[in-house]
Amino acid sequence: MPCSILRIPSSLIKLRWTILICPVSFTLDLCSFKRGISWNKSVDCCSWDEVTCDNVTGNVIGLYLAYHPIHGTLYSNNSLHLPKLQVLDMSRCNLTKLPYFLSSLESLTNLSLSYNKISGEIPRWFWGISQHTLKHLDLSNNFLEGGIHQLHWKRLLYINLQENSLQGPLPIPSPSTRYFYAMSNGFTGEIPSSICQLSSLLELDLFNNSLSGTVPPCFDNITNLDFLDLSSNKLQGPLLIPSPSTRYFYATSNGFTGEIPSSICQLSSLLILYLSNNNLSGTVPACFGNITNLHFLSLGSNKLQGPLPIPSPSTRYFYVDSNGFTGEIPSSICHLSSLLDLDVSNNNLLGTVPPCFGNITNINFLDLGSNKLQGPLPILSPSIGKFTATSNGFTSEIPSSICQLSSLWVLDLSNNSFLGNIPPCFGNITNLEDLDLSSNKLQGSLPRFLVKWASISTLSLGHNEFNDIFPHWLKAPQLRYLDLQSNKFHGRINLIAFELSFPALGCLFISNNNFIGWWPTKDFSNTSLQVIDLSNNKFGGPIPLPSPVTMYYSIANNVITGRIPSLICNATNLEMIDLSNNSLIGNLPWCLTNFSTVLSVLNLGMNHFEGTIPQTIALIHRLTTLDLSRNRFEGTLPRSLVNCTNLEILDLSVNKMEDTFPTWLGKLPQLKVLILSSNNLKGPLNIPKGDLIFTELRILDLSNNNFCGPLLANLIMNLEGMKHTEDGRYGPSYMIQHSRSFWTSYENTVTVMIKGKERKLVKILTIFTTINLSHNLFQGEIPEVFGHLRYLIGLNLSHNHLTSSIPLTLGNLTNLEWLDLSSNMLSGRIPRALGDLTYLGYLNLSKNQLTGQISQDKQLSTFLNDSFSGNPGLCGTPLSKGCLGDAQPPPPSSSSTLDREGHEIWFKHKVVWMGYASGIVIGISIAYIAIQTGWPKWLARGVRMLERSAVQWMEKPKRRAIKFHGR
Repeated sequence: MPCSILRIPSSLIKLRWTILICPVSFTLDLCSFKRGISWNKSVDCCSWDEVTCDNVTGNVIGLYLAYHPIHGTLYSNNSLHLPKLQVLDMSRCNLTKLPYFLSSLESLTNLSLSYNKISGEIPRWFWGISQHTLKHLDLSNNFLEGGIHQLHWKRLLYINLQENSLQGPLPIPSPSTRYFYAMSNGFTGEIPSSICQLSSLLELDLFNNSLSGTVPPCFDNITNLDFLDLSSNKLQGPLLIPSPSTRYFYATSNGFTGEIPSSICQLSSLLILYLSNNNLSGTVPACFGNITNLHFLSLGSNKLQGPLPIPSPSTRYFYVDSNGFTGEIPSSICHLSSLLDLDVSNNNLLGTVPPCFGNITNINFLDLGSNKLQGPLPILSPSIGKFTATSNGFTSEIPSSICQLSSLWVLDLSNNSFLGNIPPCFGNITNLEDLDLSSNKLQGSLPRFLVKWASISTLSLGHNEFNDIFPHWLKAPQLRYLDLQSNKFHGRINLIAFELSFPALGCLFISNNNFIGWWPTKDFSNTSLQVIDLSNNKFGGPIPLPSPVTMYYSIANNVITGRIPSLICNATNLEMIDLSNNSLIGNLPWCLTNFSTVLSVLNLGMNHFEGTIPQTIALIHRLTTLDLSRNRFEGTLPRSLVNCTNLEILDLSVNKMEDTFPTWLGKLPQLKVLILSSNNLKGPLNIPKGDLIFTELRILDLSNNNFCGPLLANLIMNLEGMKHTEDGRYGPSYMIQHSRSFWTSYENTVTVMIKGKERKLVKILTIFTTINLSHNLFQGEIPEVFGHLRYLIGLNLSHNHLTSSIPLTLGNLTNLEWLDLSSNMLSGRIPRALGDLTYLGYLNLSKNQLTGQISQDKQLSTFLNDSFSGNPGLCGTPLSKGCLGDAQPPPPSSSSTLDREGHEIWFKHKVVWMGYASGIVIGISIAYIAIQTGWPKWLARGVRMLERSAVQWMEKPKRRAIKFHGR
């Protein structure tokens, strides 16, 4: 970008004007216009530092007022009588409006008003100033709004509108324009094709607007274009290729699609190419290696595939992360002798890393993370400063060759399968600041050479097999992040030594170890800890108080006793509190509900708290998770919860609450989980017709209460969150609360009934949907509208007084994995449509009044006797009671595509069916494990697909071998 205005040195001005005299009128006018500058009226104005005069006429032609703030206001009638003024620089003058005197200046060539506080729309008169002379206009870095009228300046060479709030269509300056900067505004619409008429354009910057549509194909007509930035807009369609003269091309963060055209290789002068964060696909043109001057190439975050492309040897920065590149890393990459940064992370690269990587002698940054690479780590150049190889398949011990990387300051080898101890020579890497060896199989004690790392700020050793005491000896004055979670650390923590060793520590993760001890006299209140996670240990005694700056605080799953001290309310920055599964007692302190304006998670479940839930709970406006389950709370549900409009998860189960159904909670717009089971709630589910409530609900558990009356169809119809599912293109989505701190997030946990057993979900998938209304006093029919909940996974209506038949519409629940209608008074036949539910792994229809022969269609043929027992009117397999007049099972339903052959053919295939049953047993067992470990859908979907394939393959299943059903 060229200089805004060239200023003539004051010494030259004084030298030239020793024989000139500034007119008195100019002197007086300037002095009255610009107060605050030490201008002497008795001295020739042409000698002033901020003034330039014509060396022939003596007219003032340049006025340089930059960095001289205006004191007061420039009124609309304030005027400069400088008819020959050509250059006016009022940048950084603290202006708030465009000065009207500009309209009287007819000879301006250069006008700079940048870095002021000018706001509002640009007035119409402004577009008419100096129409025949203006060449340079700089309005950048102000607060201008509104649209731009047509730019009439025919001799304009330079226009800078960047860093404002301008809107509307993109304005197009005159064809003479060479430099056009409009970045960081709000321009919308398509880029007009008239921009291609700017045949003299050298630089065009449209970064960070809201431009949309396709890019005009005529861009290559701008033959002298050197710099083009289209990034951070909403542009779509095929990628535009500018003229061959272009050296700097930025098109990142748009929606460009299709392949990268091979014509891009014609940009022989290209130095920098940014195409990251688009939807580009296909393979990368091999001719990239022919762009001999290319220094910077960024293709990251697209959908590119095929082998890894190799650019020209001149490339210094090469980013191809977050694509779909496959195959091995070619050894030809080692020919990039000038390479400084290389990022190939988050692809599907496999095999070993070429050993020649050490030949790239100047490399500083290397990221191989999130691929499928195996074998040994490569030997790297000692010049490397940051090396990441996380989430691959590297095995064996960490090689000692890493110790030769004397310049290394970041090392991330997490989430691999490294074994053994940390090499002793690691102590030689004295510049190391960030070390992440988490999620491996490392063991032994922490090496004492860690004390040599005086600059270490991040130390992550979690999820390994280290067996040691807490490292008080570490003495790391700059350490900010310490992760020792999920190891075998043990013993006590001396907080006095802790504060001395880690005075700057901001994040402490020591969960899932075997630490013990009480906190009788010392706590964390004098530390700088923003994150404290002590969960899943054996700490006892009273609650250790967090620091006033703590944001995340978890002591869950310990043996902490006593009451919640009111001093905890001094931690006014707390966002997440988890005190669950301890032995805490007493009432909730009144301050706990209003001490923090940012609290989003409050988990006090599985303790011995008592009393009522205070109405002041609603003062926690940002609350998203409230878990008070498994305590001794009594009284009514606090009506003030209706004001917690951000609430997503509410679990008050296993308490002594006495109330009616909280219809009023249905107005909470974000509520996804409502668990009120095992209380003393009663009465009907009174839902006014026409009310849209509980529309986002994914989990509804009202079991083990005294609710009565019919199951209302309008309640079921409102459950929109169970009718639709989220897009899973980017992997599973969990109900996670993110902290303002970048250190961590909170994974919600709930206990639900799954296939007849209580299961603890450590993570809650957003696609996990279940209804449990069991153990109540509901009566009447099962509403047919249950069949509209297409993405329901589990339904439990057992132990009620439901009557009539099982609705045929339940056959529409194609994602159903468990169904429990036991211990009711249901009658009639079992709908054959239930056999079409290929995901159904658990079925309990026992203890009803069902009649007729049990169909052996598809999935119904896989369940045991317990699924149907206690129905005197049922007969046929798997029950021991046969059906009168039937020597063999009934034929399958008309919708079935299975062959209708006799019992004899089925008997010949019996061995095959038994093998299939064994496979299903193993598959469903794995699915159980998957549910308990927090990823039920990934593995369960795989099991279902195998099951579907098997069903299609078995064309004659008159009596299929009995399948394990999950009880």
